[in-house]
Amino acid sequence: MTHVADVAIAAEDIETAPTPPPFGTAMTVRALVLSVILSVILSYWIAQAEVIVRFCNLTESVPTIPAVAVLMFLAVVNPLVRRLSRRWSLDRREVLLIYVFLTVAASMAGCGIMRFFVNLIPALFYFATPANDFAQYQQYIPLWAAPHDAEAIRAFYEGSETGAIMWRPWLAPLAMWGLLFTALWITMMCAIVAFRRQWSEKEKLTFPLLHLPLEVSKGVDGNALVVGFFRNPVMWVGFGAAFVYNLTNIINAYDPSFACLGKYYDIGALFTERPLNALRPMSLHYRPEMIGLGYLVSTEVAFSVWVLYLLLKVERLVAFMLGHENANLPFAQEQGLGAYVAVALLLFWVGRHHLADVARKAISGDRTIHDADEPMSYRLAAIGVIGGFAACLLWCHAAGMALWLAGLYFGLVIAVALVYARIRAEVGVPLIWMFPYYQTYKGIKYTFGSQRLYIGNSWSSLTIFSTLVFLSRGYFPALIGYQIEGFEIARRTDIRQRHMSTVLLIAVIVGFYIAVWTLLRSYYEFGAGGLRSLSGWGSGIARQEYTALVSYATTPVGPDVQRMASTAIGFLMAAGLMGARMVFLRSPLHPLAFCMVTSYGELIWGTFLIVWLVKSTVAKLGGMRLYRRLIPGFLGLALGHFFTAGVLYGLIGTFGGEQARRYGVWFG
Repeated sequence: MTHVADVAIAAEDIETAPTPPPFGTAMTVRALVLSVILSVILSYWIAQAEVIVRFCNLTESVPTIPAVAVLMFLAVVNPLVRRLSRRWSLDRREVLLIYVFLTVAASMAGCGIMRFFVNLIPALFYFATPANDFAQYQQYIPLWAAPHDAEAIRAFYEGSETGAIMWRPWLAPLAMWGLLFTALWITMMCAIVAFRRQWSEKEKLTFPLLHLPLEVSKGVDGNALVVGFFRNPVMWVGFGAAFVYNLTNIINAYDPSFACLGKYYDIGALFTERPLNALRPMSLHYRPEMIGLGYLVSTEVAFSVWVLYLLLKVERLVAFMLGHENANLPFAQEQGLGAYVAVALLLFWVGRHHLADVARKAISGDRTIHDADEPMSYRLAAIGVIGGFAACLLWCHAAGMALWLAGLYFGLVIAVALVYARIRAEVGVPLIWMFPYYQTYKGIKYTFGSQRLYIGNSWSSLTIFSTLVFLSRGYFPALIGYQIEGFEIARRTDIRQRHMSTVLLIAVIVGFYIAVWTLLRSYYEFGAGGLRSLSGWGSGIARQEYTALVSYATTPVGPDVQRMASTAIGFLMAAGLMGARMVFLRSPLHPLAFCMVTSYGELIWGTFLIVWLVKSTVAKLGGMRLYRRLIPGFLGLALGHFFTAGVLYGLIGTFGGEQARRYGVWFG
């Protein structure tokens, strides 16, 4: 988090009106048509890989593998097309708009969004038995919120005789849920518009993850046959290292006697005796894409991540030594929820002057405040935030959920999304799960207990709340990262910002319905049960939550004081780190790092330890000059992993038969 003194810019210091970029040809009909066609193709690939074959989750990577595949393809093919006909070749801005479109549209088909959602809404009907009492709660699901037709639901899980999708019972639910997805998307996008200039132009955040698409696309519309990034020998060193890393692991999967580099080292295996076994699990991951893109993260953040992770482990060790042997200690995810809320409040405090300008422009049209180069006018953004949030609440209320519960839930979802956007803009960690997943949902339950959620002498609110679990356990709100990065790509490449906002809106709607079509096609042909959708990202979490719903009704549960205390500790810890950075300019520990560690510290701490050691060594040996010269190599390391493990082996594993799937690839 940048120091407040650096970013609290008063309204009177606002610059004169910037000149909007030329209208240009960035958002062309052909770019949009090509984006939609590619979305259909990629959605089919995703369904094959993630649902039918269950080879790997292509959409968990950041940036998502299908979008990277298209970006690489266009970077190679477009210069060749340009040699033949400039008329048919794409402009660089068109390439980048297609890339941004696909990061959103392809992600919609992923395990944490549409696959989760589609399996969630009919589960209460299909899995109902006299023993689990699910049938008693079906009355709380409106006809327009889920299919109620018994045969359509049976065919969904068991496959239809003809393989045809039974559309009629799904039409109203999909239309209504599409409205909710769109309303939440607009709310998040308009909130990002309000913060964009503060983060991008005033605080000058670096957006580390943008280096990859910007470098790969540079020169894609030039005269050279090969873009400059692919002519850099340093890049190929990194690319080759990632290729060898994956090749050794793939060979080892087929021949265990072949030595391989592996994916991680299990440090926890060294701790077998009490009390040190309390440090388990503890693994040092060394994934190429996280090291490659992590090289662009500041040394300060890299240092903070592994230090704060070890402090959490020490906290757990001390608790065990004092006799507290709860396996969930120190409740890191619960602490993460508190930390995210604290940082969200700080974002509003630090940006208060800019947000006041946004509000004044929206209300009074103050001509000294300029928004011509924004993704939308500040007035429209204000209407979008208020109207979109209100639409989410009214949707939930119409479904049978209490307004206060819906407001609290969506407020937490959006607050966490904003902090995640900040992490993507300032830190750039390439991980879609870099937020306290599940906790915006669970936090409400463990804070209020069951009786407070028995609203109006009915379990209607809690039933609808259970159908919304995918917004917390899944990663739809994390797609806000692609929104802020899309706007920054537009700023850096002279794409008209309002073109970018249009592309982002179309992408989420197109992605929603294409993903629904490909998933229903798979399930009605093969049966969701036959595709192992009865567990995991299929209906496993749904049954778990609906079982908890029944349990709440039969066995009252009070507030969980221990988890509530952990959330408060996380809030105070993040607030303390932020206060230290405001008072002491050289405070070494970054509050965003604490948010990251409490979200998914087990996966990232080892990577950031490696990154910190590498960057510290580079700084001592060659300073900034050497650091910059090595950037293409580390980008190549990430791109090489995305290509080898994600694109190349992803295609082999998806379409190459059972023998080709011995090496599992996971990006989440």
